[in-house]
Amino acid sequence: MQSSEDASKKPTMVWRPLQVYVLAAVCFAVGLPVGYLVRGSAPGEAALVAAENAPMPQPATSAGKGMHRMPSLEDMKRMADKKVEPLITKSKAEPGNAQLLNQIGIVYRSAHQFKQAEEYFQKSLEINPNNADARTDLASCLYYEGNSDGAIAELEKALKADPKHSGALMNLGIIQWKGKNDATAAVASWEKLLKVNPKFPQRQEVERLIGEAKSGGKLQG
Repeated sequence: MQSSEDASKKPTMVWRPLQVYVLAAVCFAVGLPVGYLVRGSAPGEAALVAAENAPMPQPATSAGKGMHRMPSLEDMKRMADKKVEPLITKSKAEPGNAQLLNQIGIVYRSAHQFKQAEEYFQKSLEINPNNADARTDLASCLYYEGNSDGAIAELEKALKADPKHSGALMNLGIIQWKGKNDATAAVASWEKLLKVNPKFPQRQEVERLIGEAKSGGKLQG
């Protein structure tokens, strides 16, 4: 598990659809409660990965040191705004393209701009309400904004569309435990996750979380 100190040295985090990472929450950067959430995007969404992995403009270097300074949230917003410009232009020409709107949301989410990410995930879901991936990502944004009830509601909708969705089950357990102080519900969500996804890449991590929740332990970053 990556330490909080290591995570703080990276201006953005990259999620790849074919690899499910349990992440130290970006809450560390914005002062919200610590949690572990995974991203919702499913395999095959190559366009989403390409956009998210495209290089962002870099903030100014520190005077005299020749090293990039740690970007502020304002820096990250400017970088994300620049990165999504061509996507927004394209989405205006293709107003019914839910994937493009979701793509924009993912860029903003990776830059910790949760309110703007939420806006685009919601627009995407208005077109395709059964997209469990986008709904899982929307739930993450709501949780980072302090809305645990809203996040759980979105994850429950995601699971109605896809009862085996690993990201939704993983995140539901985290939010039930750390957002609602309901360890019993969290354990049930994670046990279901391992039952319906026996090859879940982070199985050992989930088993550790189940043990901590059952013993009344604290989630460690």
